[in-house]
Amino acid sequence: MENATRNLYEGMFLVDSAQAAADWDGIIAAVRTVLERAGAEIVSLKKWDERKLTYNIAGKSRGTYILSYFKAEGRRITDIERDVQLSEKIMRALILNADQMSPEDVEKKPPAAKMESAGGGLTAKDKAGQGAVSE
Repeated sequence: MENATRNLYEGMFLVDSAQAAADWDGIIAAVRTVLERAGAEIVSLKKWDERKLTYNIAGKSRGTYILSYFKAEGRRITDIERDVQLSEKIMRALILNADQMSPEDVEKKPPAAKMESAGGGLTAKDKAGQGAVSE
């Protein structure tokens, strides 16, 4: 089907922070592979933030979130979700329809980039997990 409708989607991928720190390129490659196997056209792919998890997932208490915007056919989203479940590098994913988002919204800087550009790192409160409140 060459003329199938390709919608814009927002994908939030959760990966182990220790793995992300040790092999960032491998983590990004895993996310790209999952999306490209489903025929998605990646619009944006960036680190969103690292946070303390509310509860442990696979024995991990911290996670790094990767925010992605991509265009894909709606019927291929289940393929992406299946590949995430089979992936050893991606712990969780949430995919939402983002057709209502403007190009400016897609290009907004994530919290991690804002902190880096401000020259600030994690505060002692953030390191203790107390500052991991969503905006």
